[in-house]
Amino acid sequence: VQLVESGGGLVQAGGSLRLSCVGSGRTFTYADMGWFRQAPGKEREFVARSLWIGSIYYAESVKGRFTVSRDNAKSTVYLQMNSLKPEDTAVYYCNVENDWGQGTQVTVSS
Repeated sequence: VQLVESGGGLVQAGGSLRLSCVGSGRTFTYADMGWFRQAPGKEREFVARSLWIGSIYYAESVKGRFTVSRDNAKSTVYLQMNSLKPEDTAVYYCNVENDWGQGTQVTVSS
């Protein structure tokens, strides 16, 4: 299984970014797909998850600002990030069960 993230970058506070994660090597239709992030000096933390049955979960810190979605036909999960804050700065990782992407850097300047 391979997961490849894209869409990270540098943005000013209040801006938006959309991350994508494309999977290959298996069928993702019945897989729970999600996002984690890791800021410098901190542990990796949960951000959002899309369950294959349709449920969606968010960390409290991103509720109302981030939206996770998926396109099973494209084996892709997205993370739309709005109203970004400097504290959102981190490497964002795509996760599907026991598999992880390589991460994409998101930097939010104040």
